[in-house]
Amino acid sequence: MIAAIWMAGGLAHAEAAWTVQVDPLTAALGFAHVQVERVMTPRVSVYAGPHLRLYDGVLADVNGPYRGAGLEAGVRLYPWGEAPTGPWVLVRGVGAWVWTTDDSHAANPGGYGSALVGYTGIVADWLVLSGGLGAQRFAYTVGPYGPTGWGPAAHSTVGVAF
Repeated sequence: MIAAIWMAGGLAHAEAAWTVQVDPLTAALGFAHVQVERVMTPRVSVYAGPHLRLYDGVLADVNGPYRGAGLEAGVRLYPWGEAPTGPWVLVRGVGAWVWTTDDSHAANPGGYGSALVGYTGIVADWLVLSGGLGAQRFAYTVGPYGPTGWGPAAHSTVGVAF
């Protein structure tokens, strides 16, 4: 993906101060995220947005009769780029209320935190494409359902810059 952006000549330095992005990867896993990002300095941006688990995803080990709703927030550092484009290091967290949809009606707080490295490109001064990899720690469980412990983290977003 990054090579395609580079070859298309779309790595223009964005003068955008805001982006709005959605993550198709987490959507496939049953989690909906919208990230509203704001450039704070040339090397730092912050984002926040709703976090929802509205449906079962494609991975059987995290499926179950549970749902969640909360907030995701993160800080991106751009040590070799200029926010919101270029290589970045991201620290993010999710806090959510998690509940079962079975007869137990269990509910409790949950969440997870991640650290990733990645890259964001802006094509045609408005189309945001971003990807990254890292690690995360889950505590997103209710009863016997949901992920817990350490696991890989991935970031894939598409969005708009303005």
